[in-house]
Amino acid sequence: MSGSTPWPDARRIAGRAGTPLARVNVPLGEALGHALAEPLTALTDLPSFDTSAMDGWAVAGPGPWRLSGQLLAGQRPGEPLPDGHATGIATGAALPPGATAVLRREHGRTGPDGMLHAVQGPPEPWQDIRPRGQECRGGDELLATGALVTPAVLGLAAAAGYDVLAVTVRPRVDLLVLGDELLDRGPPYGGRVRDALGPLLPAWLRGLGAEAVSVQRLVDDADALYEAVTGSTAELIVTTGGTAGGPVDFVHPVLDRIGAKLLVDGVAVRPGHPMLLAELPTGGHLVGLPGNPLAAVSGVLTLAAPLLRTLTGRPGPTPYAARLTAAVPGHPADTRLVPVIFDEESKVVPLHFHGPAMLRGIAAADGMAVIPPGGRAEGARTAVLRMEWGAGS
Repeated sequence: MSGSTPWPDARRIAGRAGTPLARVNVPLGEALGHALAEPLTALTDLPSFDTSAMDGWAVAGPGPWRLSGQLLAGQRPGEPLPDGHATGIATGAALPPGATAVLRREHGRTGPDGMLHAVQGPPEPWQDIRPRGQECRGGDELLATGALVTPAVLGLAAAAGYDVLAVTVRPRVDLLVLGDELLDRGPPYGGRVRDALGPLLPAWLRGLGAEAVSVQRLVDDADALYEAVTGSTAELIVTTGGTAGGPVDFVHPVLDRIGAKLLVDGVAVRPGHPMLLAELPTGGHLVGLPGNPLAAVSGVLTLAAPLLRTLTGRPGPTPYAARLTAAVPGHPADTRLVPVIFDEESKVVPLHFHGPAMLRGIAAADGMAVIPPGGRAEGARTAVLRMEWGAGS
């Protein structure tokens, strides 16, 4: 596909441009940040036995109770508890057979007769007990294929008995930052500008599912770009700058030279119009982002993020819409993406500093409002793309 692509069709094309990478079994400690390649299914009931939810006494019957013994977490419950008897029990300990409830420590006392008495009346049957299977039964699906492995997922998998998880391989990404005018340190001067995308993109791309991101800064030279692209072994190459039709914009000529297939060549979105997506002869992909920082952010949301979700097997985000607190003018023909923040009423407030070269607005933003051609009035509902910055892991 070539020619300017209507937005948001570009995101659907990006999502279809690849298929999930291979699956691999990894130890729990190495699964963080991957997507599940198969459902996470409970290997047993959770909890796998009736468990005390409080420190106190396991009791049988309405009481008072004759006391004997003590059960701690990790101990086998032992002999059945006869009616009218009780045993001390710690939180997390397995309930002895025959127990009908747990009496909290603060709700019981030992009388002169040596018997345990409830000070607030006998406990209700199964009070303060976590019954077997309360959280799940063996075979229940805990998480679906594609779920992101977060620290909480690692904890759930461990609790369910997993030592290894089947996950989708995360793609390697090479980031090529193009431009003679870019500085990598210090303030801008003498017609040169500081590279903002070299620091911005690697952590974001890792948060979106990339395994590793190497960064190369290239001068505006077609042969240097050709060597970098053809020498890459990454599943995805991301370039910044050089996607328009200027005298030193070499991305299109290099893609022609290597026989790449353009899937998206320009998107009807502002900022970010001259973005592109290409399939490389190696089977990998190249996402060409504009050089202006906010335009590049639009390109990540529109093309790079959907493609990475496809390659890593992650589902797309749930669509979200909110009302605008102020009118936002539109482009005559293209969709606009405007940085917004959420207010206390879950409306979105359009931010200033939304020019294609500006990052001040997006640095404070919760998302980007999708403004169709012609604009949106105050109070109108509009789609919002949440900023999936991730953790850079």
